[in-house]
Amino acid sequence: MAIAMEISKWPLIGSTSRKNNYNSRDLFSRGFSFPQKNILLRNPSLYSYNPLLTFHEAGGGHMLKGTAVHVHTPNISSSPTTATELLDSWNDDYNGVVVNPESLPLSSNAFASALRASLCDWKKKGKKGVWLKILPEQAELVPIALQEGFSYHHAESRYVMLTHWISDEVCLLPSSPSHQIGVGGFVINHKREVLVVKEKCPCSCSGMWKLPTGYINKSEDLYSGAVREVKEETGIDTVFLEIVAFRHAHLMAFENSDLLFICMLKPLSFDIKIDEKEIQAAKWMPIDEFMGEDLYVEDPMSKNVVDICTAAHEDRYSGGYIGQQLPSKLDKKLSHLYHAGIFNFKS
Repeated sequence: MAIAMEISKWPLIGSTSRKNNYNSRDLFSRGFSFPQKNILLRNPSLYSYNPLLTFHEAGGGHMLKGTAVHVHTPNISSSPTTATELLDSWNDDYNGVVVNPESLPLSSNAFASALRASLCDWKKKGKKGVWLKILPEQAELVPIALQEGFSYHHAESRYVMLTHWISDEVCLLPSSPSHQIGVGGFVINHKREVLVVKEKCPCSCSGMWKLPTGYINKSEDLYSGAVREVKEETGIDTVFLEIVAFRHAHLMAFENSDLLFICMLKPLSFDIKIDEKEIQAAKWMPIDEFMGEDLYVEDPMSKNVVDICTAAHEDRYSGGYIGQQLPSKLDKKLSHLYHAGIFNFKS
């Protein structure tokens, strides 16, 4: 499928190349400065849910707490009656239903009645999937929904999302998020010294000199996440040049898959000031000394990452990905397309 994009009207990321060897006719440049901003128990009876696991605020997040809640639901027939109110909801683009979490009934009994009646109504109308978001203060409703056939989809600190497939067809609801995304910054100065850190962590790389790395935040671009992580850990301001490589691993934290993007960054400052909560130490280390560290001698993955980054710095590697901001008709948003090299557009 061909996708036509009007590129000329939109800005490119950056203004300078790695060695400033591109002229003004170059379509793609390699520098971008980023301003600093800084379980439920399945109960055998619908009439009693005991114990119920609920959410409560603790230490800046939500944790689970055991309480006892008894839910007595009326004997509701398979078809809704005129006396039972339906759940407030709207249709999605896939012939499914999204329930409004702000309007869920306050009592468990009322919710059970409305949910059953709504499921009958949705099935009669040929709806396929149902998305039900439950907020922490509504946690006593979760086991009722599970009893009616809903399943966990994903959870955040502010809600748990449940889904239910009504249709007799094969379930087409997308699965829950399966990946977490990290970034690493390769920063090298004019003395061929690499910015390295020692992290305060119990992980396998504890006490070893390594590149600054971290996870990107929600709604954060790869390039800005790399610049932010380096700034937070070392105090060094940088500009994004290119993504030189990425690693894809599986069954990592929380059994998720993991993507780590290695970004080439150009330093704009040189005085190190570490984040003492996360970082044990940071310094500029000669590249040859860095390559002699145990982590890079013994670990083929880490060694290849540094080899590629060094080659990119010396213009011996043309596989890096620069970023270009473009609009898309699919989601009606501006986002960044990462691609390698300079090429000529067909007229």
